[in-house]
Amino acid sequence: MSRREIRITGFGGQGVVLCGHIIGRAYSIDAGNEATMIQSFGPEARGSACSTTLVLSETEVLYPYLQGLDTLVAMSGDGYEKYKDDLNKDGTLIYEKELVKPTLKKGQPAYAIPSTRIAEEIGRVIVQNIVMLGFFAAVTKLIPKDQWESAVRDSVPAGTEELNLRAFNAGWDYFEENYGEGEPAKEEKEEDEAEADKAEEEEVAAAGKE
Repeated sequence: MSRREIRITGFGGQGVVLCGHIIGRAYSIDAGNEATMIQSFGPEARGSACSTTLVLSETEVLYPYLQGLDTLVAMSGDGYEKYKDDLNKDGTLIYEKELVKPTLKKGQPAYAIPSTRIAEEIGRVIVQNIVMLGFFAAVTKLIPKDQWESAVRDSVPAGTEELNLRAFNAGWDYFEENYGEGEPAKEEKEEDEAEADKAEEEEVAAAGKE
């Protein structure tokens, strides 16, 4: 992989920037590669759509801005709607299953996780971004798991390391249990394909009316 472009989006307060920071740290400092990160917020930080973009590369990043989005991580419906069209045709969508209702294109790689509910079950909803991070790490397999865990441990507030590592592993385990070797679980795969077929039929019907 020479260059990978990632956008993480959600609403202010979900920990979007920290999630991006850990990805960049893990890929660069812990794995010995290169990474850049740019963050942006809406008019109000908390509650409005915000995002962070990363460019990951095995060589020096000469241009830190997005040219073709490879992976979109959507933790809120508003964030998904705002940035969905930036995703490459064959780009990967990773999203919060209970907050985002995507319109999937047929054959599009898409992976969903109820990260907020999982964080609530852990006991601290604030770590849902780390649950999502673990899921992202398992989906992409960019670097070894121990390097991700090292970045999490070194990036979170002192005293919360074990809580955050538990959240990270919950996200990683959800992927392993529901998607196996990268294939969507049967039930979710059929659901995603049905949504894609419906969207395609609606597009055809709309075109026929023009």
